[in-house]
Amino acid sequence: MMNRVLFIGAILGVFSAVAQEDTAEKLRDSIAPYETVINLEDVFVFGNQPVFRNEEQRKKYELLKYRVKKVYPYAKLAADKLYQIERTLDTLPNNRQKKRYTKKVQEEAEARFTDELKKLSRSQGKILIKLIYRQTGDSAYDLVKNLRSGWRAFWYNNTAWFYDLSLKSVYNPLEVEEDFWIEDILQRAFSRKELEVQEPAFPIDYEAIEKKWRNSSKE
Repeated sequence: MMNRVLFIGAILGVFSAVAQEDTAEKLRDSIAPYETVINLEDVFVFGNQPVFRNEEQRKKYELLKYRVKKVYPYAKLAADKLYQIERTLDTLPNNRQKKRYTKKVQEEAEARFTDELKKLSRSQGKILIKLIYRQTGDSAYDLVKNLRSGWRAFWYNNTAWFYDLSLKSVYNPLEVEEDFWIEDILQRAFSRKELEVQEPAFPIDYEAIEKKWRNSSKE
């Protein structure tokens, strides 16, 4: 059975180049206190805590926050490097050179990230796959398929099911409650400069989504 690091590493390996900058600071696990007023390009005003239905939901939120802050930097890096790789691929004259280039990128990225990815839990891997969709607009499955081969994507996806993961997972905070809480965590972390802002690959109206789920919690 393939180790989970191989299929998560394949995601990053397909569209990640060797990072030149030190990402240690971006991977910190500390949880900072909430602030009351946040200034962004679009101004959001957050309370000291989001509103929870019960204590169990609050505890789940705190755990989810830890996981999101752990894996978001990987998703951001994936989107950054995907853009760079696509630009490079456009300059290569034939498929042979493109395949050689993507293989080299994958090998370099796996060498760079394998030790870090081994430390990710299954729950963190699930969130990483969702955030890759948020930052690139494509599922991890489609990215692997488009940049390497359909057979490779099929194998990675079916291996992932052994760990209760799917590389076809998408990110939909309007319809999926966990995704809404992930978005809430990201927006709060961006506002406190705990995570580096990167715009999602598709429009996300946080205010509308937050209003929907706030009203839903009152029902």
